[in-house]
Amino acid sequence: MIGIDLGTTNSCVAIVENGTPSVIPNRGGYKTTPSMVAVTEAGKRLVGHIAKRQAITNAENTVYAAKRLIGRKWNSPQVKNAVATSSYRIVEGPHHDVRIVLRDKEYSVPEISAMVLQEMKIIAEDYLGETVSKAVVTVPAYFNDNQRQATKDAGEIAGLDVIRIINEPTAAALSYGFGRNMEKVVAVYDFGGGTFDISILEIGAHGVFKVIATAGDTFLGGEDVDARIIDWLVQGFKEEHNLDLRQDRMALQRLKDAAEKAKCELSSVKETEVNLPFIISSGRNEALHLQKTLTRQTLEELSDDLIERTVDICRQTLEDAKLEKDEIEEVVLVGGMTRMPKIQSAVATFFEREPCKGVHPDEVVALGAAIQGAALMDDKQEMVLLDVTPHALGIMTFGSIFEELIPQNTTVPTHRTKIFTTSRDNQTAVKILVMQGESTNAEENELLGEFILTGLRRAPKGTVEIEVTFEINADGIVSVRAKDLETGLEQSIQVTATSGLTRDEIKGMIENAKDDVVDRRSSEEFEAAKQEAEKIVGEIEKLFPQVEQIVASSDFGRDAIEKARAIVERARQAIVKKDVAAIKEQIDGLTRTHRMFKGVVAKT
Repeated sequence: MIGIDLGTTNSCVAIVENGTPSVIPNRGGYKTTPSMVAVTEAGKRLVGHIAKRQAITNAENTVYAAKRLIGRKWNSPQVKNAVATSSYRIVEGPHHDVRIVLRDKEYSVPEISAMVLQEMKIIAEDYLGETVSKAVVTVPAYFNDNQRQATKDAGEIAGLDVIRIINEPTAAALSYGFGRNMEKVVAVYDFGGGTFDISILEIGAHGVFKVIATAGDTFLGGEDVDARIIDWLVQGFKEEHNLDLRQDRMALQRLKDAAEKAKCELSSVKETEVNLPFIISSGRNEALHLQKTLTRQTLEELSDDLIERTVDICRQTLEDAKLEKDEIEEVVLVGGMTRMPKIQSAVATFFEREPCKGVHPDEVVALGAAIQGAALMDDKQEMVLLDVTPHALGIMTFGSIFEELIPQNTTVPTHRTKIFTTSRDNQTAVKILVMQGESTNAEENELLGEFILTGLRRAPKGTVEIEVTFEINADGIVSVRAKDLETGLEQSIQVTATSGLTRDEIKGMIENAKDDVVDRRSSEEFEAAKQEAEKIVGEIEKLFPQVEQIVASSDFGRDAIEKARAIVERARQAIVKKDVAAIKEQIDGLTRTHRMFKGVVAKT
């Protein structure tokens, strides 16, 4: 059982071993892995650090921040924004969903996210030495049902049974309160790479974690701060050279890398230089360079309104929780953006207390997911997690009005019932449109599902009473039932949110993902064997001249030299053919030859 923080910028995987949660480092020794995926010219798939390293030279085929698109409809403003600013191609999918084009092949967003989750699975399996099949995966608290379902689909494609989706700030609170036997009201301020969340929780002494209120913005994060820096650099360059760097995908990717680097540096220094030589060629084939100094003050001015938006959401969440600032006993900072001094001071000013920096902003969410996973697998575990629904749930009524049945921030599991009447004379059927959102205008909310209750008796409008019941279980699955109170006639649905993928598409993607893991595993095995063989071959070749001098005078010595050359040649042939079994076979012979050569040299 593993816990995964599937982040916009970076992802992280953790486990609980012997009662202690810990983050698993990847093969490079890093605790986090970039949530980036690329496809090379040869069609090879790259994930994580290796994808990030080649992003500039392969900008059009490298995906970053896919989480901001997951579970979204093609016509949403957030998708339009991404289409206009991304260095990779985003197109409309067959179900009005979002698809990403890499090397002329279309991928769904859950498929891209699955590649990152699969990397987390492999990191965990390499560490544990066994297959991993179950996971708890975190999502932003303000994700709607479609975004949550799309994340679950991504897990399934990656070969994981996602036993629970939990909110990121809630996971952070679990990690913060784990084993500390405290009673506190805590605010978790989570400002990550792509999303912002604020959750207010009551942590009880007996392992009860109760969310009181949560809110956020699923398109507000470090990516937006980077975008402000990019705009500033692009504008300055345009004024100087009358050229728009956005027209060049490689230049745009270099700008993105430089903006992210400058933003991180300005958390610890007052100014930094952005230096991008040969960024673009002018019409006269003259190479142009970009060199600008960015100060912390300028960065704060560029991002001031974004930070203020997070504070406004905090203010509203406190109101929703019906709490005063002085009732919040601790403010926990989560997410990479909270390293920015201006954000720390804005949080301190609003909550009128210094925030707690006692948790690792990049690791705490994955640790919380692992803790929740361990609790779900252990019957004796006494931890209780009471979360809330982040969005109101209800139905569309006459005149496109959204009628709320379950308010935002209602503790789940829960159920609510309301009675409605027919809106027309002699109406024999009603269509129930199940919606999620905060707008009183139903069309501005998310449609989760619909069904029709037929066979109603003919009667004047307003006289047939229909009872509508909403129910949400602990996994967040919504069921809706409509009943004619006079006849007892009933119709219901289990609202299954959609990620924009059909079951057949998901099955196909699961098979492709399995093939990719087999390819990657064999590729990694070949690379390891090749490196070992090449290292020994190199050592033997260094010793050849000395050994030949020493033993060339005897027939036995010349024969040994010939055999050694044959072994080296066979190893080289096996490497060329990429025959892992043959390479491993030759390694034994190479090792014996190397030992013999060293012995010969040592005796002289």
